[in-house]
Amino acid sequence: MTGAAAAPRDVAARATAGFRQRYGAEPAGRWAAPGRVNLIGEHTDYNDGFVLPFALPLRTVVAAAVRPDTCWTVWSELADDVVEFGPKEADEPGRVTGWAAYVAGVVWALRATGHAVPGARFAIASDVPVGSGLSSSAAIESAVLAALVELGGLDLPAARWPRLAQRAENEYVGAPTGIMDQSAVIRGRAGHALFLDCRTEEVEQIPFDLDSAGLAMLVIDSRAPHRHADGEYASRRKSCEEAARSLGVPALRDVRVTGLDAALGRLSNDETRRRVRHVVTEDQRVLDTVALLRAGRVRDIGPLLTGSHASMRDDFEITVPEVDTAVEAALAAGAYGARMTGGGFGGCVLALVDASSADAVAAAVTAAYADRGFAAPGTLTVLPATGATRLD
Repeated sequence: MTGAAAAPRDVAARATAGFRQRYGAEPAGRWAAPGRVNLIGEHTDYNDGFVLPFALPLRTVVAAAVRPDTCWTVWSELADDVVEFGPKEADEPGRVTGWAAYVAGVVWALRATGHAVPGARFAIASDVPVGSGLSSSAAIESAVLAALVELGGLDLPAARWPRLAQRAENEYVGAPTGIMDQSAVIRGRAGHALFLDCRTEEVEQIPFDLDSAGLAMLVIDSRAPHRHADGEYASRRKSCEEAARSLGVPALRDVRVTGLDAALGRLSNDETRRRVRHVVTEDQRVLDTVALLRAGRVRDIGPLLTGSHASMRDDFEITVPEVDTAVEAALAAGAYGARMTGGGFGGCVLALVDASSADAVAAAVTAAYADRGFAAPGTLTVLPATGATRLD
C-alpha cells in the first residue's frame, strides 16, 4: 500500500480472469465494493452513537454468475482456493469458516430473511488490504450481496443492505461489529463522508471535498500485528453495555457531554469511567466535525482528529506503539490532525495534510518507524469514493 490509490480496473480484470480460469465461462457481471476508513467516531457505533466514515478507492470485485442448483462456489485470489457449500452449510452459522464465511454469511442472511437466493459461482479479487482496519470483510460481503440481489432479482432495497450484511458478520461469522462498516461500504458517495446515526440508521452525505481545499488524506498502514484485537474489542463493547445499564440509559449515546461529569461520578470503576468518557466525548467530536465540514472549514477538523486519537490512546486504551508513532510523526511533519482509524490494536492511521506535503509527511513517518525499529509502514493518499456498485 504505497502511493496514490489505483483505479478499480486492474482488480476487476483479475476477478474476471479468475472466473474464466476456474469455471471455464464468462461471468454474468462484476460487482465492486470499497474499503472504508472512519474519519472520526471510533467505538461509538455499537453504542448507538454517531460515526463519519468514507469509502475508499480501494475495491473488492466479485465476478459472478448463477449456477443451476442451489449451491455456491467461491474462488479468491487471496487464498487461491475454491470453497463450495450448499444449503446445509449456508443455513448453519459457523459451518463455513475462514475467508469464505463472509460469502456464506451473506447467503445465510438472505435466506434467513425469506429471500430465494440463487446458486452462484464467484471469483473474488481485491485491493483492500486484509487486517489493516480498512474493512476488507465488509467489502466482500457488500460486493457479494450486490451480486446476489441482482442475479436473483431479489426485492431488497439498498437501504436495507447494510443491516443485512452486518447480520451476516455478527451472526454467521461471529464478529461483533456495528453497522458502520457496511453502511460506509454500501452507501458511500464520492467527495463526501457519510454521517450515520447508528441508532436510527439515518444518513446524511456531508461534503468532504479535500481536492478543492488543496488537501489530501494520508492513510498509513501501521503494519502492526493485531494484538488480541478480537477479544479486546469484545471486552470494550461489554464494558460499554454494562456502563449503560449502570447509568440507566439504553446506550452511552444517551449520555450527553453536558452531563458527563455527573454520569462518571455514578460509576465506581475507574476503567469504566475512562471507557465512558471516550465514547461520550467521541460522539461530540463527530458532531463538531460535521458542523465544521458543513461550514466548509475542512482544515479546522484537524484538532478534533488528534483529540480523538488521544482519547483512544488514554481512555479507551486501544492504540499500540506503531500507531502512536505514526500519529506523532505525522503531526510533527505538519499534518493538521491525525488519528488511528478502526477497532484498534493495529490497523491504519489517518493524517489530514496539504496535498503538496503528503509525500514529505509519509517520509517522516517512515523515518520515525526506522528509528524505532518498526517494519516500514505502507502509505496511500486517498479521496472519498463511491460505494458498492455494478461495474458492467
